[in-house]
Amino acid sequence: MLDSGEERIVEARLLESSCGLAQQHGSSSVPREEAAITNPLLAKLEAVAALSADDRHAIETICAGTRTIGGHKDIVREGEKPEHIHIMLDGWAARYKALPDGGRQITGFLLPGDICDMGAAVLKQADHSVLALTQVTIASVTRTALIEATRERSRLAQAFWWASLVDEAVLRTWIVNLGRRDAHARIAHLLCELHARIKRVGQIQDGEFSLPLTQEQLADALGLTSVHVNRTLQRLRAEGLVALRNRTLTILDADRLGEAASFDPSYLHASAA
Repeated sequence: MLDSGEERIVEARLLESSCGLAQQHGSSSVPREEAAITNPLLAKLEAVAALSADDRHAIETICAGTRTIGGHKDIVREGEKPEHIHIMLDGWAARYKALPDGGRQITGFLLPGDICDMGAAVLKQADHSVLALTQVTIASVTRTALIEATRERSRLAQAFWWASLVDEAVLRTWIVNLGRRDAHARIAHLLCELHARIKRVGQIQDGEFSLPLTQEQLADALGLTSVHVNRTLQRLRAEGLVALRNRTLTILDADRLGEAASFDPSYLHASAA
């Protein structure tokens, strides 16, 4: 566990470097012609930052120690004192808050390339839980390793900060979705978002992607009942907007689905500029 001085170093380094990401990315935007990126975190960060070979090596190094966690098991529990930052390499997870009556509110879905709990680099206690929805492969990175990886690598620090800021933007958009859209638009918006995020890390195949979410999980994320989710998905199918078979989603008409959702992907900040 780091002392408060080391925690402030992490936070200050990310804050100080965040301002320069757009400028650095714009000045070095020549695409690299090399083998496809297989590390989803690297693919995500490379989309917005011109990382050096040393930066990429640092990411591969901190992701080297992996472990597999079975589906429906907690990766992080609310109230725990975090000692690691968990990086999603495969599978799906969810951030959630448990309620006194036994219910829960899912506050975010975590996909390959996502960082489950960047706050663990600074905060002394987890304020929410993270559940593996499927079997997941994660890299568990110590606070010290994160400090070392970013100490002399400003672009890498900036890229991590960008990822944290996008998480905040997604949460704000979810609040709007829950508070101001009807069920049809809520579900359509979530499907558009998941499609865009999965596409970013190169996991769309022939226009399809795995959607291993139950209707109950969708309901817990969208403030609906499972019955309402079922009826709305049937309507989206009947309208010819999506096809959902064997937990595989195909968006049949992206333009019309986006219109139904009033989906504006700018909050995902696909580029740093």
